[in-house]
Amino acid sequence: MQAQQPKSRKLATELTTAKVLVFDSGVGGLSICKEIIASNKNIKLHYLSDNAAFPYGEKSADQLISRATKVLLQACAQLSPDLVVIACNTASTVVLPSLRTQLDVPIVGVVPAIKTAATISQSKTFALLATPGTVERPYTQQLIDEHAADCQVIRVGSSQLVRAIESHIHGDVIDTEYLQQIISQLTEQLGGDKIDTVVLGCTHFPLIANRFKEIKPEWQWIDSGAAIASRVNDLLYKNTHKEHSKKSISHDLWLTKESDQQTTLDRYLAHDNFNASCILTID
Repeated sequence: MQAQQPKSRKLATELTTAKVLVFDSGVGGLSICKEIIASNKNIKLHYLSDNAAFPYGEKSADQLISRATKVLLQACAQLSPDLVVIACNTASTVVLPSLRTQLDVPIVGVVPAIKTAATISQSKTFALLATPGTVERPYTQQLIDEHAADCQVIRVGSSQLVRAIESHIHGDVIDTEYLQQIISQLTEQLGGDKIDTVVLGCTHFPLIANRFKEIKPEWQWIDSGAAIASRVNDLLYKNTHKEHSKKSISHDLWLTKESDQQTTLDRYLAHDNFNASCILTID
């Protein structure tokens, strides 16, 4: 998790309601949204899904930097958030340095919970389940070298699982047998029988964490969602106590292209008080 302090704009300690832009290529960042909503009722969310460029996990670093930077700069110009969350492990590992030179608001990135896993794993063997891009990034290896040098880290990257969860949020069923196959990819690797902890290193994956827990309840399934929500609150309301709002705050859902699945997505998010999705035009 990484963040920068703004160059000129005031933090939201002076605001009654802070505006936070949460960004991902698909619906994965909704797992971060849910944690933020649960932690602070004073925050209004603008969730932006760059569905026109989904998925990010299969793109090169150069492609990610170009696309994500373009979308976020235009989105910030239109929405004027007080803070930005890049709710995508893949994008966070490569896009943050460029954005930090171009935005004047705090930026929070999401990275796999390697440090936490290394701390809580009793067997010192844990798995990282992420996108191929996150699994292969040098930044991920750096996290392992720094925080899990005494552990065996079994890595599996799956774009197919990302697509399956994306479809699931839009109404499709994820077969339990398929999830068991994902787990088998972990256990069948050398040392896989010693796994006791799994890092869900893609923000899509916590959306079905309960399904994984049903199959492997003896494993610890962890992600960065709660830590991200805590960091957002620290940056927005540092040293300032805020009473939770008594009024219901509605949140906005933005897409970068029209989709015939917008209705199902709107229905999925209605219970979290999101307004019907709109298109954010990106030139």
